[in-house]
Amino acid sequence: QVQLVESGGGSVQAGGSLRLSCAASSYTGRNYCMAWFRQAPGNEREGVAAINGDGDRYHVDSVKGRFTVSRDSTNNTLYLQMNSLKTEDTAMYYCAAKPKTWCGAGRFSAETYNYWGQGTQVTVSS
Repeated sequence: QVQLVESGGGSVQAGGSLRLSCAASSYTGRNYCMAWFRQAPGNEREGVAAINGDGDRYHVDSVKGRFTVSRDSTNNTLYLQMNSLKTEDTAMYYCAAKPKTWCGAGRFSAETYNYWGQGTQVTVSS
């Protein structure tokens, strides 16, 4: 069982930056695909970024050029660097993991992930 704990959320003005972290309780190296999702009130949970066990990264179009997902397999931590934040980025952000090296076609499908954190709130004001 993998436990995930997010941190780094907060309130920031539009144009600002935040760095989210997700610490895993056990090994989540090359054998795990990991991802970030977000959910705003009244909306469904949506994928934001994913990273294969070998480090290949994927970002949804709405965050490309602004957000960067990365991982440090030596300490089982996933990161999301968020720059040029917009008010529409306001949401609860969750990290997720599944025991597959390749994230595959379901990389942004929440139902394909086995493990979830409790979330960290990001609020962007104008």
